[in-house]
Amino acid sequence: MSKQTETLFNPKTSEFAEFDAETRRLLRAVVDWFEARGKAVLKQEDRDRIWYSEFLGFVKRERVFATFLTPAAEANGDPNKRWDTARIAMLSKILGFYSMQYWYVWQVTILGLGPIWQSDNAAAKRRAAALLDSGEIFAFGLSEKEHGADVYSTDMVLEPELGGGFTASGGKHYIGNGNQAAMVSVFGRRADKPIIDSSKALESKPTQEDYEGYLFFVADSKHKNYKLRGNVVDSQMYVAAFDLEKYPVAEEDILHRGEEAFHAAMNTVNVGKFNLGFGAVGACEHAYYEAITHAENRILFGHRVTEFPQVQSLMTDSFARLMAMKLYSERAIDYMRSASPEDRRYLLFNAIEKMTVTRQGQRIVEDLADVIAARGFEKDMFFPMAMLGLFGLPRLEGTVHVNMALSLKFMANYMFHPADAGLVALRYLPGAGVAPKSAVRAVSGALSWSSRHLAPRAGAAVPKLRKEIAGASYAPVPTRRDPADDEFLFRQGPSSGLGRIRFSDWRPVFDAFAHVPNVAVFLEQALALQTLLAAAEPTATQQRDVDFLFAIGELFTAVPYAQLILEQAQIDGTSPALLDQIFDIFVRELSKHALTLHAKPAATKAQQTRALDLVRRPIADRARFDAVLAQARAHAGEYEMNP
Repeated sequence: MSKQTETLFNPKTSEFAEFDAETRRLLRAVVDWFEARGKAVLKQEDRDRIWYSEFLGFVKRERVFATFLTPAAEANGDPNKRWDTARIAMLSKILGFYSMQYWYVWQVTILGLGPIWQSDNAAAKRRAAALLDSGEIFAFGLSEKEHGADVYSTDMVLEPELGGGFTASGGKHYIGNGNQAAMVSVFGRRADKPIIDSSKALESKPTQEDYEGYLFFVADSKHKNYKLRGNVVDSQMYVAAFDLEKYPVAEEDILHRGEEAFHAAMNTVNVGKFNLGFGAVGACEHAYYEAITHAENRILFGHRVTEFPQVQSLMTDSFARLMAMKLYSERAIDYMRSASPEDRRYLLFNAIEKMTVTRQGQRIVEDLADVIAARGFEKDMFFPMAMLGLFGLPRLEGTVHVNMALSLKFMANYMFHPADAGLVALRYLPGAGVAPKSAVRAVSGALSWSSRHLAPRAGAAVPKLRKEIAGASYAPVPTRRDPADDEFLFRQGPSSGLGRIRFSDWRPVFDAFAHVPNVAVFLEQALALQTLLAAAEPTATQQRDVDFLFAIGELFTAVPYAQLILEQAQIDGTSPALLDQIFDIFVRELSKHALTLHAKPAATKAQQTRALDLVRRPIADRARFDAVLAQARAHAGEYEMNP
């Protein structure tokens, strides 16, 4: 693969060489459509809140959504149609590059299709495929104004009819494309079945009988009983509030019943939220072009703005953050596409794609705004669109807190490979939580070394340990840009059992890059986190304290984020200088998060002490910094959208 993760994406020159001919043609057609339209028209229509009917006309003519979003099973023999996460991610990046408004109409169509493609309702799937072919868009009717993410409490109520079927009444809120969607996947509950008490559902899992009244069905936004109430945001995108008033729901409109309806909702979000990171990457790349070009060409006090130390720091860190986002995202594609019932690691990496990549994007646009200041608000700039979009992305498809809570379900199995079993002994050593750092580091290092050397031999004799080690062993995940259909994403199965998912050992890839100074420092921090979790694990009370757990989660999720970055760096041959700058940032941020944990009122004395073990100073290298800064400055003037 080319080193696309060491440079900014330039849509005018990209050949999309990793894809097949038809995919390349369609991606080029999308780029050409935006460049022909030009920035001035795009900006004016954004200001005037003009619905993107001309874009959707282009999508219909070229069958873009139909080709990219129809699974092979519903393609009616068309060899170009498939659900291919790699090319979906690329189109998400292109749309984010030009406008998050246009990205949104694509994104919520993906969400709307999720419950349909997961369903056993063959007629609904055939209908959806035909509607995609005719250029229609879709919507996902889950959220409600009064209940938000509390889907148990839905007020979309279906009354059974004597002759079969139902009539649905109730409202949905914040539903993208709800103004024109040909099929809206709607979540609701039967009036004649019990409603789950959501306050109790958090404490204990409801029974199958509790779930049986819930269902997903499809509605048509053009039906007379579908009442569109308006756009709830002041924007070009249409985020609808709508009511169903005795809307007729036939048996053939039902997609899922009972607990399967909940799994369909969660698994749809698993598929859809992955694209948010790629939208963020695209928007950041366009914003970076504008910022570096402006700063490089602006002379103040006899110097280029890019010569000021504070600007050099902001531009270099932002460039490194952006390359890290790209490295992680490219590797995360491989895990998504290689997922199976036996390998569900994608659920962690997917949550991080949504949560961490989008927040890194928000940080980048904030730092770039400090560089270009007032220029970032001028009407001829893409930048204001990027600022709005990048502040929104972390808060869509589940908030950061929701995705952090999800990520924490994987922490124990990720951080502690079965070969690390000996580290559990720290929990029982007197004073391990408050002993001096050097002493604890020596003990934990010895335990880790012993455990990792003895575990394979012990596994040969102890069947349970042998099974645990085997369960954490996977074949290497290859690069996946092949033109395959990712059909597993629509048969993910139950959304439960996350605590049983095993992970391969994260340490080897860090060891492989130990020659990069700040990777080595970060590995020390990660091992200190492992020690903290073994010697001072969260108490039962802390495990119910979301604020406290968020601080732990910030430390934990930094490790898999770094792991996939290094894995992609191995594939791409990323320069050591760029990696060292990336991990310079990571060392600083992990230290900051460690101080946050140390200062938490709920932290125990042991946790406060061991948290400080993670605080490190990154290794400075001016030559390395200057090399990455030069990479960043070289992009000045490389791209400007057609006027």
